[in-house]
Amino acid sequence: MTQKKNITVGGIELKWDLDSGEVLFEGGDVVFFWISAMKTFFDTIKEISGVEATNLVLETTGFRQGIIVGEGFAEMKHIDTSNIVEWISDTYAPAGWGKVEIVKMDAEKNTFTLHIQDDWEYKLNQLDEQQTKGIFVPSHYAGVLTGIFGLNFWYKTVQYQNSENPYSIVEYFPSDVTVQRNIHELSRRQEAEQINKLEMLVNDNTQMLQKLVKELSSPIIPVLEGIIVVPMIGTYDMERAEDLIYKTLSHLPKHQANYLLLDLTGLNKNITAYTAELIDKLGASARLLGTEVILVGVSPELALIISQTLTSLKKFECLQSLQHGIYYALGKSGRRIV
Repeated sequence: MTQKKNITVGGIELKWDLDSGEVLFEGGDVVFFWISAMKTFFDTIKEISGVEATNLVLETTGFRQGIIVGEGFAEMKHIDTSNIVEWISDTYAPAGWGKVEIVKMDAEKNTFTLHIQDDWEYKLNQLDEQQTKGIFVPSHYAGVLTGIFGLNFWYKTVQYQNSENPYSIVEYFPSDVTVQRNIHELSRRQEAEQINKLEMLVNDNTQMLQKLVKELSSPIIPVLEGIIVVPMIGTYDMERAEDLIYKTLSHLPKHQANYLLLDLTGLNKNITAYTAELIDKLGASARLLGTEVILVGVSPELALIISQTLTSLKKFECLQSLQHGIYYALGKSGRRIV
């Protein structure tokens, strides 16, 4: 039997078609009188919060509103599995929510399958070029079932209404999924994304810094013919050590260096056994190329450390300053500054 109702209030004509869930206001779809405003509201949330957060807001709001409706009608109308099929359609169609009906119900397992057609959210999404899919309305009915039965329901949309499908198909079932858990999961995902972005930024900056350190920390400085200086600064790990050895040895033939002055001023007292081993290795390699290594910038404190613990460095000529080292190298090569 076709269910159509007409009513005129204050000279304004209203028509209901409960079979299609259509409500007309002066011959036009009543939903379209406020749907554009709702779209602006949802678009504003999306613009501020992003798509994922907006979807969660719609889902959470729809669900919680549904709980209020379900609890209210469960108390007023004593809704249960015996009358919910008729009630849910008769309640929402006159309100302009389109046509909705429970097409399958398992009272023992508390599962429901709903067909939802031409609801206001679908009409709203039709105005969206991206064809957003329904979230608010399906989650709302999950809240309604939760409020009626006092059991947490969740949902799964297995078919969305579109040009090929005349209605959406949504399955409802008892579940441990809650809007609170979804909110926490979104927060954790967003936090993890931010941490990941920060880690990537730190990694990029670290790589840039390491590159800069390589370029600046071990410069090859030719001071006079046959004499080059390499300042040693900071702590050396394997990567920095290999880079120092490679750069230094490759420049010795280029500058025809007879003397390599390793300036230890930048190490101060923080010279380690690994750094001492690096110097020893560099010195042995340089000698094979005919270059003598001289240690300069040796402070009294560093001299004590070398004599007590870093005895491998005692084989090198050690001088207090770079100036002394240059004069020493010149003297050994039979030259002097005039």
